[in-house]
Amino acid sequence: MNKQTYKWAYIIPVLLSFFVMSFIDLVGTGVDELRKDSNTPSYILQLIPFVAFIWFFLLSVPVGIWQDKVGKKMALNTGILITAVGLLVPVFGNSLPVILIAFALLGIGNTILQVSANPLLIDVVPEGRSSSLLSFSQFVKSLGSVVGPFVAAVVGPWLAGLLGSPTGGSWRYGLYLFAIISIIAFLWLSTIKIPEKESNAEKASLKSCFSLLGNRYILLMVLAIFMVVGIDVGINSNIGTFLTEKLGVSMETAVYGKSVYFFAKMAGTFFGAMLLTRISGKKFLIGSGFLAAAAMIFLAITTNTLSAWILIAVISLGVSNIFPLIFSLTVEKFPSRANEISGLMMMAISGGAIIPFVIGYAMRVHLNGGILVLFLCMVYLLITAFVADKKPTRKN
Repeated sequence: MNKQTYKWAYIIPVLLSFFVMSFIDLVGTGVDELRKDSNTPSYILQLIPFVAFIWFFLLSVPVGIWQDKVGKKMALNTGILITAVGLLVPVFGNSLPVILIAFALLGIGNTILQVSANPLLIDVVPEGRSSSLLSFSQFVKSLGSVVGPFVAAVVGPWLAGLLGSPTGGSWRYGLYLFAIISIIAFLWLSTIKIPEKESNAEKASLKSCFSLLGNRYILLMVLAIFMVVGIDVGINSNIGTFLTEKLGVSMETAVYGKSVYFFAKMAGTFFGAMLLTRISGKKFLIGSGFLAAAAMIFLAITTNTLSAWILIAVISLGVSNIFPLIFSLTVEKFPSRANEISGLMMMAISGGAIIPFVIGYAMRVHLNGGILVLFLCMVYLLITAFVADKKPTRKN
């Protein structure tokens, strides 16, 4: 796509889908709210991110194959609609089973969104600008992640009081507001016709998808997605516990640890989108990895609350652009296999289901155990960053 066909009429509604995509990050809010309203142990509440992110492992590749047949826009709209349904489910209550069903639907919808939105955005931007625009799309997603806890903690109770609802689980009313936004995104995307790039390769199949894992470069990059999403969700769902148990921060204050993390992530993706127009994506990936790894080491040894908040923000800055960088670097090297690569990489988002459990268990053994798990994930990402400097063997 050349500069003349670079149309914001296509880009803006696709970017809005990334805002809808951010609603999955409310898993941390769900964990914290149920932790306040019930006696369920924190590690059991990690079932919430599990049911949200396990669908990436189960459905991503089948969705990538289905998308190859029906088109990226139709797949994207389907994901938005399922997300809207999931956001409305908590009308049935604030119990753990209801919230698990809600986040399971959010996970299914988000799986489809992640598989389709990234390659569709690449279709509507000029060649050579995908890394920058994908980073900006993560800025849009981070914007939703930042406002999510505020909407749940402030707007939700306000709406509940306005409607005369009981106080228990009033955070759920924020979800209904997000459901309305999802419906608007669905209707907007339905009204436009987006030109999608046609692939000259054979239609995707399970065999063609998983055969790509025989390429060492693609395998390393898929595992890198597993690690970076595990870091992201692990911090989101465990940072409140870390702040309260290690540093003595009150539970009411600790829940805003997520807002600090996602605000820094929003800033990181915004500035990353600009820097990536001037800096090589590979060099940026290496620098980001070192920044986050160093901050994790300092977080493990700090006993100062202010330092902990700052280090959480620095970790977020470091990891904020890693996902779009890994995705764009891989798709740019194998453009004819974009649907299959997208399916594999979205399958790896299941790291958000597995790694938080490992972090939660490690924190039961030692409070810094969770940070050790995060650091080991970051070490792998650094190794991957250096591998990305090497020219891979192309397999089309």
